[in-house]
Amino acid sequence: MATEIRVPTLGESVSEATIGKWFKKAGDAVKADEPLVELETDKVTLEVNAPAAGVLGEIVAKEGDTVGVSALLGMITAGDGKAAAAAPKAEEKKADTAVAQASGKAGESSSAAAETKAGEVAGDTEIKPATKAADSGPAVSRLAAESGVDPATANASGKDGRVTKGDMLAAIATGPAVATAAPAAPVQVRAPSAPDDASREERVKMTKLRQTIARRLKEAQATAAMLTTFNEVDMSAVMALRNQYKDVFEKKHGVKLGFMGFFVKACVQALKEIPSVNAEIDGTDIVYKNYYHVAVAVGTDKGLVVPVVRDADQLSIAGVEKAIGALGKKAREGALKIEDMQGGTFTISNGGVYGSLMSTPILNAPQSAILGMHKIQERPMVVGGQIVIRPMMYLAVSYDHRIIDGKEAVTFLVRIKEALEDPARLVLDL
Repeated sequence: MATEIRVPTLGESVSEATIGKWFKKAGDAVKADEPLVELETDKVTLEVNAPAAGVLGEIVAKEGDTVGVSALLGMITAGDGKAAAAAPKAEEKKADTAVAQASGKAGESSSAAAETKAGEVAGDTEIKPATKAADSGPAVSRLAAESGVDPATANASGKDGRVTKGDMLAAIATGPAVATAAPAAPVQVRAPSAPDDASREERVKMTKLRQTIARRLKEAQATAAMLTTFNEVDMSAVMALRNQYKDVFEKKHGVKLGFMGFFVKACVQALKEIPSVNAEIDGTDIVYKNYYHVAVAVGTDKGLVVPVVRDADQLSIAGVEKAIGALGKKAREGALKIEDMQGGTFTISNGGVYGSLMSTPILNAPQSAILGMHKIQERPMVVGGQIVIRPMMYLAVSYDHRIIDGKEAVTFLVRIKEALEDPARLVLDL
């Protein structure tokens, strides 16, 4: 009896995923709950485990395919893995049969449809346009999909009337001769590289996560009236406090005392005083949030993720450090869940860990503000009429000017500065 492997529920507002990689090949023995395949969504990467023990039979969804919730990924059959060669042969036979059926179809439209079907069986989900597109390579099909220009309108200069990549680029440059259904937001087509350069280039498809990062950041720039205000904070007091108690802190709480605990608590305190910074716009309404879910940007090998420390106002500095440590570990291991990244009301981004001295962070929509931390650097400062060396950090708050006035943004940043330069305020809630 065969057991189906299907796409699990991916979380709120996530309807599809891309097959990242299969950890097993058809015919391999699998154990129950053993990771089988990695799925990439527009928010996180997750693994699908084997629903039962047996042998991985047919792999229906290939690497790179886009699948929806509950889509069939493959099958697990009874056995111990000795039939390893049978499944691939059956799969190849299925693909060969489909291709043979496709080649027997008559007419241009039938031929194009058959080619698309054969591509689906073989794992190629790229849509191949009709007529001349059927006689062209994958580069032409990709350009057609990106630009909305029908290859049939291009002047075919290739052998046997084939449309080449150069033909398509020329057709795109001059505009389509026949109106076609172009995508809502056409992708800018890149000019071809010189042959010597092209041979040294590598083209890699963007992951779902990277596509979403690109889309959301661009949407934030296009939607919000974004402005950034700056200040600087003397980190002497926080650093002295940290150096004094870091050993006993780690011994008691089992986590290192960093700077993020102080910054999160300082931000929460400032958010309570300036509620518009913790609000968002919904149509013609302003939604004020009387809770403080602070998102902390974390860089990973696969891109930037922003897990959320929930109800940060109810946590101690130790509680914040523990929560951030746990989320950071999950992020680096690719184990974040959808719920770990939803519901943030304000974001902190620490570019200082990479050496950034100053930046203008982009909003994490639909939030209305984001704090940018930067590198701590010793600089000469005038204190009490004397020039002294102090460890200074530039702070930046980018905010949506539609909802937050300049006075509020500046006051918010000043309150963070005051709390960090006199950390007793955080303990005494002043």
